[in-house]
Amino acid sequence: MKIYETRQAPNPRRLRIFLAEKGIDLADFEIEQLDLAAGDNLSETFKTKNPMGGVPVLEFDDGHCLSESMAICRYFEATHPDPPLMGDSAESQAMIEMWNRRMELHLLLPVAMAFRHTTGHFSDREAVFPDYGADRAKTATKMFDFLDRHLADESHIAGDDYTVADITALAAIDFARVIDLRIGDRPHLAAWYERVSARPSAKA
Repeated sequence: MKIYETRQAPNPRRLRIFLAEKGIDLADFEIEQLDLAAGDNLSETFKTKNPMGGVPVLEFDDGHCLSESMAICRYFEATHPDPPLMGDSAESQAMIEMWNRRMELHLLLPVAMAFRHTTGHFSDREAVFPDYGADRAKTATKMFDFLDRHLADESHIAGDDYTVADITALAAIDFARVIDLRIGDRPHLAAWYERVSARPSAKA
């Protein structure tokens, strides 16, 4: 199998952390790095693998491809169920899905939009709206505050156990440095961040 990714991007990092937690060695895959700034992901060749142009993409040995980071993670959750990172019961699966979606929609996506619209990093291929970017940065900041309150009573994002929701939050918070957003004086969020960052998978 082959993985197409971009080392600095948050979604490929989510997949790398997920695989590391599963004990799946990246050395078992052929890895191709794409330069998003240069538009590698917009080539006609790559779009036959993912017409949406995003990374990561998992290419199976027969040539068909799976894209969207959480879809790829679900594949590996099913093929390597231990340790469970997406829940092991109907209730836990639903709870983790809820929290992971919150991390995607209210943290990772706002950070990504703030980056794209305040820096103009992809202004050669998309319209840029700085005011929208600034608004998304405010939304991400509010989510930092929310998580600090939430983690006062929880050891992890979705409860007692480390899950894919923690992976999404970690990738988003680390990527938020590109918009100069830091944890700062948020002690509960900082304590959680220290715990999850100390896991070997965080270095993946």
